[in-house]
Amino acid sequence: MEVTAASVQDRNGALLVLSQLEPFGERLKVLFADSAYSGFLQDCASYMHAWTLEIVTKPADQKGFVVQPKRWIVERTIAWSVKYWRLVKDYEYRVETSKAMICWAIVSHMLHKSTRESAVA
Repeated sequence: MEVTAASVQDRNGALLVLSQLEPFGERLKVLFADSAYSGFLQDCASYMHAWTLEIVTKPADQKGFVVQPKRWIVERTIAWSVKYWRLVKDYEYRVETSKAMICWAIVSHMLHKSTRESAVA
């Protein structure tokens, strides 16, 4: 998981994320992103890894809020993350600690979800 300074543009930081996804190259085929990542990043994903970077865009005639395809997955994950009070505000002094707290929250959520589902079955 890559963390960059706030001054780094998202699309530039996304190149670092793509490089970290290489170990999963066999399993990944399609990645989803919003319109800020179109162009160069799509070419890099295709050329370097043979992945398709699909851009999720809103319809031109859209008025008001409409849930975009695949975008809700990201929003849902962020909503899950903020259940953990250490992630609501930036309490950490070190980037490594922040990264660890994010990983801890995700693992905790996954364990909770898996034990809840197995208890129902």
